[in-house]
Amino acid sequence: MQPSLAPEVKIREVWAWSMYDFANSGYTTVVITAVFSRYFVEAVCAKAEWATFAWTAALSLSYAAILATGPLIGAWADAHAAKKRLLLLSTLGCILFTALLYYAQPGTVALALALIVLSNYFFGTGENLIAAFLPELADSRAMGRVSGWGWAFGYLGGLVALGACLAYLLGSPGKPASETVPVTMLITAAFFMLAATPTFVFLKERALPQPQNLNPWPRLRQTLEKSREFRDLRLFLACILFYQAGVTTVIALAAIYAGEVLQFTMQQTITLILVVNVTAAAGAFGFGYLQDRIGHVRALTLVLAGWIAMVLLAFFSTDVTTFWVAANLAGLCMGSSQAAGRAIVGYLAPPSRLAEFFGLWGLAVKAASIFGPITYGAVTWIFAGNHRLGILTTGIFFVVGLLLLKSVDVERGRRAALA
Repeated sequence: MQPSLAPEVKIREVWAWSMYDFANSGYTTVVITAVFSRYFVEAVCAKAEWATFAWTAALSLSYAAILATGPLIGAWADAHAAKKRLLLLSTLGCILFTALLYYAQPGTVALALALIVLSNYFFGTGENLIAAFLPELADSRAMGRVSGWGWAFGYLGGLVALGACLAYLLGSPGKPASETVPVTMLITAAFFMLAATPTFVFLKERALPQPQNLNPWPRLRQTLEKSREFRDLRLFLACILFYQAGVTTVIALAAIYAGEVLQFTMQQTITLILVVNVTAAAGAFGFGYLQDRIGHVRALTLVLAGWIAMVLLAFFSTDVTTFWVAANLAGLCMGSSQAAGRAIVGYLAPPSRLAEFFGLWGLAVKAASIFGPITYGAVTWIFAGNHRLGILTTGIFFVVGLLLLKSVDVERGRRAALA
């Protein structure tokens, strides 16, 4: 049996790395997916016609900021061997602005939008940095399964954070959302802070400073130029650009779709997302092993086909049962596709420039996150709140991603990275 971890890496350190996924998933699950997104549309904006578009525009703005700064931060982290220091700063930023969402009340649209932009910016920056540790921890032939461990643990973290929020909501019957939802933001911030602590205690910074590259600007320019030599990595980043647009859209709009199309209550929505998180964790964990066994491209092809099937199910669903099936298929594919993307980039990236090339991965993911949700928001605004048409449009992203994936040769790309 081949080893999963790189030499001198202890299982405790991989656990600490996975704990960051466990911690930050509380933010995406509670704030972006299940609770605050719907609260923003229904309470903060009072179901205004432009509310969904405003939500997606705020997310797109934050992703645009990450896109602009991600490669630069990665280059600086490589030059100074400072991934862990920058990760701490980004974590504290996300925790702070998540806690400040406590002050988002009906009518405070500008405040809520500003806090979402800031909290999501720091979340995304930290996501790039924690991903850059993966190739230092995993054996090159086992990046799929180790990445899957992290994502699976992450979905369990989202499950715990959302469960804590649901317990609070169930314990506060009769109170309006303007009183209960802000408290869930404090719960989420506290959860992130506590759960991320092992990462900063046990995870090691193995990179060495590269003083010849202390100025990150020319290094970033070199990365963009150098990436032309890595044909398969560039093709895969283009693939990510499209399929991740669909993934991010589903994450950002799931609760809104459930409420607007199928009239789910807040508690029904949270219960659904709780179950979906279990499915996503199973998908991320199991898919990592499948990916290492049958190959990166073949495995991801299966997942993208699953995403397309999910979109069609959601589009045609008129009853709760069908939508539950679609949602859990989305969870299964979500964990699988996110674990796969991170592992393949780690496999194709040059070992001496990991944070930098993971910055490009973050650039592709965040670029996708700009035009994915805002496309959905624009469709619902233009077509008088037609969320079914919005989800059908999302399916196009998965189709394009699947077509691009067919051109990627990961073994050729790995040889280029090592050379």
